[in-house]
Amino acid sequence: MLKYELIPGQLLQEGTISQQNLVAPKECSAETILLTHSAPYFQQLHDQTLSERQQRVIGFPQSKELTRRELIITQGTIDCALAALKRGVALNVAGGTHHAFADRGEGFCLLNDMAIASNYLLHHGLVKQIMIIDLDVHQGNGTAKLFEYDPRVFTFSMHGATNYPFIKERSNLDIGLANGTTDQIYLDLLYEHLPQLLANVKPDFVFYLAGVDILETDKFGKLGVTMEGCKKRDHFVLSQLKAHAIPCAIALGGGYSPDVNVIVEAHCNTFRLAKDLFEFI
Repeated sequence: MLKYELIPGQLLQEGTISQQNLVAPKECSAETILLTHSAPYFQQLHDQTLSERQQRVIGFPQSKELTRRELIITQGTIDCALAALKRGVALNVAGGTHHAFADRGEGFCLLNDMAIASNYLLHHGLVKQIMIIDLDVHQGNGTAKLFEYDPRVFTFSMHGATNYPFIKERSNLDIGLANGTTDQIYLDLLYEHLPQLLANVKPDFVFYLAGVDILETDKFGKLGVTMEGCKKRDHFVLSQLKAHAIPCAIALGGGYSPDVNVIVEAHCNTFRLAKDLFEFI
């Protein structure tokens, strides 16, 4: 997508980041992928043997380039998690592929990058309790299912109640939002629930999916959140994590406004806030 090129370009041009802040990940290893995804499914991705039906559900025709892209995105989220453990926060320009299940892909997602990164951190004993804060407009159904019986990962999703996926899985906490939900309603719910969740769950690491498809301009989001409301959302989440000294890896997730400049600006706000709050540059 064009935004993946425009976002770092904008941040470099305005001086929010410098070239030294950009890291190009390699492909994630099969060993790491298999901590989360089933061996038969991963073999299908490797061998390019997905059925036509599987490809329709994913929404992309299979290709070696697509699988390689997903492996790079996934490693990027792992790299961000490792960097966040040292610096407090790190951001993946891509990522947030939360519709992928252990044995299948859905909704333009082949591999679940935050689930894989979570299992990587837990497997290597780097953290004990993770929270995934998923504020994309679509419920992270794959993520919810993957951690349904794992108390080490708490899944929290605020999403459009009538939006894709039409059959929801059960997160640890789901908040379904009505079509047209405005800034005040959206933010009041977030202000009410997030501080209590952090106090109760006590995560020592957070993955934050900061989708900007909640914007009123989004083609598919169905909500009524303004650019300023989206910015306030990110500021509140990051301020809460900073106040509790919880390291955070951020993936940008969805954004489908017709004007790509709106998408880029909304995503760049997340980077700007992370820089200002965590002083990572």
